[in-house]
Amino acid sequence: MENLVQTVAIYALPVLFAITLHEAAHGYVARHFGDMTAFAQGRISLNPLRHIDLVGTLIVPIVILIASKVAGSGGILFGWAKPVPVNYSALRRPKQHMAWVAAAGPASNLLQALLWGIASRIGMLWSGRSDAWMEVARQHGSGGVVEAALRHGHGASEFLVGMGAAGVLVNLVFMILNLVPIPPLDGGRILTSVLPGRAAWRFAKLEPYGLAILLVLLFTNYLGIVLNPLITESDALIRAFVFL
Repeated sequence: MENLVQTVAIYALPVLFAITLHEAAHGYVARHFGDMTAFAQGRISLNPLRHIDLVGTLIVPIVILIASKVAGSGGILFGWAKPVPVNYSALRRPKQHMAWVAAAGPASNLLQALLWGIASRIGMLWSGRSDAWMEVARQHGSGGVVEAALRHGHGASEFLVGMGAAGVLVNLVFMILNLVPIPPLDGGRILTSVLPGRAAWRFAKLEPYGLAILLVLLFTNYLGIVLNPLITESDALIRAFVFL
């Protein structure tokens, strides 16, 4: 139970900001290209309370974390916030600008992954065991750092080490998962924007079934087989950048 509480504590802020800032980024870029819908509803905000969905932002990620701990196996963290309303017809060039609006969310997760990586590195320097932590990161990646922080971390600095590593993982998962080309995921909207008109229209008709397709791929682990290597390599790139 103590380990579960520590796990939730380490992941709470990274998950909260990964989901909510992802949505805020969509609204900000939509406003830039002419759609004021999200702005008018107060959704272009860094305040997580404006974006939190009780089930998707809090309950589902916590249940996945607990289930992963109990089962002793890893899994792709999944969750969502209240979708930011975007009126694509209000964009100045709807088809082209839709891609930029969609890409803003994953881009925000990439930026957050870098910032959390820097935070973890700062925690390592403050801990007095910098070399040992860096060796764990090199050998076992951010996931190994989180586990080491849960088992052997002491004090605020090493809590920051674990939280920063969790932030890297969470944001990379959300970035890569959202880039899967299935509507209504961001990758699906990006693909819709670059397909020729008739093909885009046919592809967009998959949107009502997109969530069901995604859940089937997640729970049968077919998606994990594809995404896990991408997450691992992206984590290595983040660490290489932070440890320069």
